[in-house]
Amino acid sequence: METTLLVISLIFGVYMTWNIGANDVANAMGTSVGSKALTLTKAVILAAILEFAGAFLIGDNVSETIQNGILNTSLFLDKPLILALGMIASLLGTGIWLQLASYFGWPVSTTHTIIGSLFGFGIVVAGASAIHWNEIYYIVISWILSPLLGATISYIVFHFIQKKILYSPNPLKAAKRLAPLFVFITFFAFGLGIFLNGMPKLHLNFNFVPAIFLSISLGAVAALIGILILNRKKTPPFEDHSAKHQIDFQVIRGLNKSIKHLRRTEMYATGELQSTVSHMLTNLSAASHDTRKKLDLHVQSREHSQVEKIFSVLQILSACFVAFAHGGNDVANAIGPLAAVISILKTGSIVMQPGIPLWLLAVGGGGIVVGLMTWGWRVIETVGKKITDLTPTRGFAAEISAALVILLASRLGLPISTTHTLVGAVLGIGLARGIGALNLRILKDIVGAWVITIPAGALFTIVVFYILKGIFI
Repeated sequence: METTLLVISLIFGVYMTWNIGANDVANAMGTSVGSKALTLTKAVILAAILEFAGAFLIGDNVSETIQNGILNTSLFLDKPLILALGMIASLLGTGIWLQLASYFGWPVSTTHTIIGSLFGFGIVVAGASAIHWNEIYYIVISWILSPLLGATISYIVFHFIQKKILYSPNPLKAAKRLAPLFVFITFFAFGLGIFLNGMPKLHLNFNFVPAIFLSISLGAVAALIGILILNRKKTPPFEDHSAKHQIDFQVIRGLNKSIKHLRRTEMYATGELQSTVSHMLTNLSAASHDTRKKLDLHVQSREHSQVEKIFSVLQILSACFVAFAHGGNDVANAIGPLAAVISILKTGSIVMQPGIPLWLLAVGGGGIVVGLMTWGWRVIETVGKKITDLTPTRGFAAEISAALVILLASRLGLPISTTHTLVGAVLGIGLARGIGALNLRILKDIVGAWVITIPAGALFTIVVFYILKGIFI
């Protein structure tokens, strides 16, 4: 029976990693495809390499959180087979929901789903005491913070790009001047993700100071290479037509400040004064919208097309960064329960082995790659094209922001939602362009799918668990 259960758990585990690739990897590559920085084929190839590398090299930290941190396994000491069946059921239950979501193009959270699955199994079998509630609260807070942090950081980054590059008198010159800074930030953060997390499977671990030094060095070398490449390309003749648009940008800032103060005034005004303030708000909002439309036309000029070419390279780098970070964080969703099952079946007791076997991380990374190659295009279309219009500058801001949040979570062992982080970052880009730039209907569908993800994972898992229990016990 143990051999049969082991084979079943491996099949279900691979099925779940396939669905992770089909759904969650769109978070890594959706923005690059949507902005046309990468074709779908190139995105699949790059994501396959980086997702596998992230899962293989830094996939341990969060895997151990999923394996040990959700359920109070001490309650199952006298019934290890029940726990094993519950873990196996969570793999299939999660995979079923992810496949349904991928079919409809919904970018749902695999992290939400697997934790909802374990939660449902634990509550039904052993009651509320089966759940490590402190860990759950900690994780829930991270779920809330991840989209907020993603949106906030991407808003700041893209607003900086707008102000210093897109709306500057000479956008191409400004892009060449600031691009090495973005290269440095990207490689510095990428280095931190590798060196601070360490790579236990290669027996490489670094203390804090050496990790910072190596990350700075990596960023500096990459920035220097960027400077050399940019200086080799001569800037085409440029006639400054942008002074008026720079003025428009300052006008928008002034109008937005005025609108903010008038809205506060409207809250406290009464009678005729409130009516007057409301009329002023309507006029100012219309003026701000018209001026922003002029600026949006301005950023479609020839000079800005050159800027977008520069940022398309930066976006490819940031997409690789997100893929690596995602592989390191989300492989845990399948490998954690699978490692627990293998340990129980191997020892006949509930003694979770420290660390995750090398071959198991390879299985997780391989399943993610196959899922991306076969069904990933469905969710890529939603993230990359349907939430808001993306260009390389916008996509870069979203991806670098999301990657920073994800890698920080991997370092802390927090199984955050990559989906929430990336969608939050894309949302931040849309807000930086104005609320009208967002497809609110698609956002409503996505949030609705998020809400039902946890109960869906729990429900499917409970059904599968009782089927397995009826067969094997």
